[in-house]
Amino acid sequence: MNVLVVGGAGFVGSHLTERLVAEGNAVEVVDDLTCGSLANLSEARALGGQLQIHTLDAGSEQFQALVQLKTPAVIYHLGLLPPGLPVEATGAASMRSLFGVLEAARATGGVKVVVALSAVALYGEVNAKDQPIKENQPWNPVGVRGVLSRAVAELLAAYREEHAVEFTALAVANLYGARQRPEGGVTAAFAHAIATRSTPTISGDGRQSRDLLFIDDAVDALVRAATKGGGLVVNVGTGVATAVRDLWTLMAGPDAAYPTSVPRRGDEVIRCALSPTRARIHLAWAPWTELSVGLATMGHRR
Repeated sequence: MNVLVVGGAGFVGSHLTERLVAEGNAVEVVDDLTCGSLANLSEARALGGQLQIHTLDAGSEQFQALVQLKTPAVIYHLGLLPPGLPVEATGAASMRSLFGVLEAARATGGVKVVVALSAVALYGEVNAKDQPIKENQPWNPVGVRGVLSRAVAELLAAYREEHAVEFTALAVANLYGARQRPEGGVTAAFAHAIATRSTPTISGDGRQSRDLLFIDDAVDALVRAATKGGGLVVNVGTGVATAVRDLWTLMAGPDAAYPTSVPRRGDEVIRCALSPTRARIHLAWAPWTELSVGLATMGHRR
């Protein structure tokens, strides 16, 4: 299968690319390298499969020409609203690249679009009694990132309705794993602090909790979404919320010095856990990596 991965040199994109190449797919990576790195693709390139890398902006005319030339069956867009970077600096480029992907899919025909969005940003604060969060939960976007995430989901639905562009949108839990930038997630930030013997910061009292999903599990959901879950927003998470302060103890050990506390942001979500029920039904997917196993891959003790 011909597959195009926008943001393929980033954390999630490079892991997906590696999996796709290993399974014998012809993969075109498109990345402007704003956040990604060619070094992230070293393992994928070492596999010796069909992989080409294009340093392009998905909003450019060259991208449109590439899609028409390669006619991929699926375009993954994993470069939307990258975590750890100010959305004020990345929002406009993200929306421009989304329109580039959707227009290329419309013009080419028969191309499915798969995107990954932050579930925390999309759902916002949800009452404890309504967690783990199911897809029928109303969206309550958090800040500009959340509003743009909702716009992405609504644009996908509009292009499906008006132009027959098929899509699946994955509302993804907090990911962690190798190659993640320290600013890309709390787990990566803690791992970096442990590796550099520095003291990380923790927001408020650290009781806020997140659904932590190992990158390999997320990649498996993305692969399945290529042929399943058409027209749906699907939660991809474990259904378990882990407090940030408990995560630090798991990674650094019970005797490690506690992180420096900083004031909690007013818009910070207190709790998020995602129900994987729809993913089981429509993607035939379920998480399998225990948190302790996933953390062990990151060298999680001082």
